[in-house]
Amino acid sequence: MLKTKPNPGALPLYQQISELLIRDIAAGRLPDGTRLPPEREMAAELGIAVGTLRQALKALAEKGLVESIQGSGNYIRARPDAASVYALLRIELLTGGGLPTARVLSVDRLPKDPSLPPFGSSAEGHRIRRLRYLSGIVAAVEEIWLDGDEAATITPQDLSDSLYLYYRETLGLRIGRAEDRVGQAPLPAWSPPDFPHAPGTPLPRITRITWAQDGHSVEASFTWYDPEKVAYVARLK
Repeated sequence: MLKTKPNPGALPLYQQISELLIRDIAAGRLPDGTRLPPEREMAAELGIAVGTLRQALKALAEKGLVESIQGSGNYIRARPDAASVYALLRIELLTGGGLPTARVLSVDRLPKDPSLPPFGSSAEGHRIRRLRYLSGIVAAVEEIWLDGDEAATITPQDLSDSLYLYYRETLGLRIGRAEDRVGQAPLPAWSPPDFPHAPGTPLPRITRITWAQDGHSVEASFTWYDPEKVAYVARLK
């Protein structure tokens, strides 16, 4: 369960909680049949109102992931196809899981950086730089490039904690698959002071390309993560 209070973010608080629980279900930390604590106790542990928790549990029940048994409590009904807006997020706290939030550092439309792997058809892209948190802990810095043909303009105010949710709900763009390559690279000079490593420090780096459901590539990104706090995790089912 969450050990720190969730940070405010673009997603409604109840959705943050439901997403956190979905990630724990997918990771096996909440196995099928787990009885959740009583609602008041669970809400106090999460630092939220009981009404907010009930909204989160209702959202999970609609996905078939929680069953409420009158007089007994709420039980996890784990499913292998549990859908999350963070389904493609592969970094987790070393202690497991973590509620994802992000702070946008900059958004610019620019000619594509030649160091990026080939993607999309436009010569320009939207470069999004972010600082990523997991349950309030600074976890990674990201540079994401969305192909310029997918949107005319993007502003920081447009973006939610989950880019893929923004792509889907605002741009009508659904991500179908992604390919990750994990290596090592120096932390870039633009990394903010909040990140606990100095620019130039060699760190694990994820290079990702994503494709839309119709098969065309739409995005490339780099993620440098703090190996002292988080790990890259891929689960095969």
